[in-house]
Amino acid sequence: MKSLKIALDWTPNANHIGFYVAQQMGFYKNTGIDLQIIHAGEDHYKTTPAKKVELGLVNFALCPLESVMSYQTKAIPYSLQAIATLFKEDLSAIVCKSSSGIKSPKHLDGKSYASYKARYEDAIIKQMIINDGGSGTIEVQYPAKLGIWNTIKNNQVDATWIFMNWEGVIAQQQGLDLTTFKLKDYQIPYSYSPVIVVDSNTIKEQESIYSNFLNATKLGFIYAQENPDQAAQILKPHLPEADKSIDLMKCIKITCEAIGDKKSWGIMEPSRVNEFLKWLQEHQLENHNLKADSLFTNSLLTHH
Repeated sequence: MKSLKIALDWTPNANHIGFYVAQQMGFYKNTGIDLQIIHAGEDHYKTTPAKKVELGLVNFALCPLESVMSYQTKAIPYSLQAIATLFKEDLSAIVCKSSSGIKSPKHLDGKSYASYKARYEDAIIKQMIINDGGSGTIEVQYPAKLGIWNTIKNNQVDATWIFMNWEGVIAQQQGLDLTTFKLKDYQIPYSYSPVIVVDSNTIKEQESIYSNFLNATKLGFIYAQENPDQAAQILKPHLPEADKSIDLMKCIKITCEAIGDKKSWGIMEPSRVNEFLKWLQEHQLENHNLKADSLFTNSLLTHH
């Protein structure tokens, strides 16, 4: 058995359903892989998932594609690369409470935003406000990452960025009305999040193992798509106490509508990555002449 580790980008939630299903159903074991799943709640985000790959603590991590750009362009560049996306479409949105009276992004001027401190995040939010006719003068705050949802709930900030297939469902269940802004509705061609990343220097020698890992993961997601009840039972024990009462079936349904099918799962479209990259470059947010093909590869998904 080959021991591999993946660092999740959050505490266990519906985004991660495929990993837990594949682990529980023996899909990894069937291909000779013993997978250890590490989540961000274990060290309260002291070390980001991508950083764990760089430090050699894990083989894989989940993060937005922007993290790959960030690692490839730091003072001492690191060869992080995406090998699959979990979702075909963007399941995230910028949200505020409907009771706040914020009707569109331009109304966020002078308001507060809880940021995850991700690369380009704050600039993206400001640009969204500007694209809507505002001036982009939002006050950015950096609370503890895993506590960000509570800052919105408890009225400590006006807006933040959430996953609609998780916090979006929690809000609905709790009767919390949210006003949501999708980036694509405000001329921001956001690409993929989260993606599975590795050190690209390890791809050649680990090609078949990584490929088997992705295939087993895909089977986990497709299984969840076809058997949401069972998938919910598998995921539930892994949830943090605070999330145990969530409507898991609803979360899994929204999640699995965005994963594509057996043929297309994980595949990233070069045009989509290029469009986001071009957008960042046009707005002077990225000036390293990065090319899409250095950021990701679909080769492990098509490797047999």
